[in-house]
Amino acid sequence: MAITTQFFNKREPELASVRPGSAAPGAHANVAANQLATQHVANTAAPAPTQLPPVKEGGSKLTVGPNIKLKGVEITDCDTLVVEGLVEATMDSRVMQISERGAFKGSAEIDIAEIHGQFEGNLTVRQKLMIFGTGRVHGKVRYGKVVIEEGGQLTGDIQFGATATPKVASVERPGLTLAV
Repeated sequence: MAITTQFFNKREPELASVRPGSAAPGAHANVAANQLATQHVANTAAPAPTQLPPVKEGGSKLTVGPNIKLKGVEITDCDTLVVEGLVEATMDSRVMQISERGAFKGSAEIDIAEIHGQFEGNLTVRQKLMIFGTGRVHGKVRYGKVVIEEGGQLTGDIQFGATATPKVASVERPGLTLAV
């Protein structure tokens, strides 16, 4: 005898009615059928965790979906930012991807930027800035390399030669000492 589960109309063996050592007369066929069905269910279960594809280590990714507005934040320790909605933030990341309907306003220091939508603010791209045909970038822009597809727009204070700015709190000057 089998029970239909609520998930996917699968049939599973009814094990509650069969207890070890307490089979009714003529129930040996049912016990054997239940054992066979249990083995079949166990063999067709979800794959073991060792069979799943490997997860990429260290690849943190933040996706701001369509119709989502993320305002007034600082984004840190994010390898890839995907913007499909609106983000108003400051960030330092490896890769930024702005979709056609996405927009970013604020300040960003990025290794690689792929702009299909809109960016407004301060943008420093250490390696490669790619502006696609639907992309619009406006503001103070520094870049290492730039690719602008036909139809893409880049306006504002634009300069070649973006370099990673060292984040040093104070500058030491040799030979200068302060007396307290």
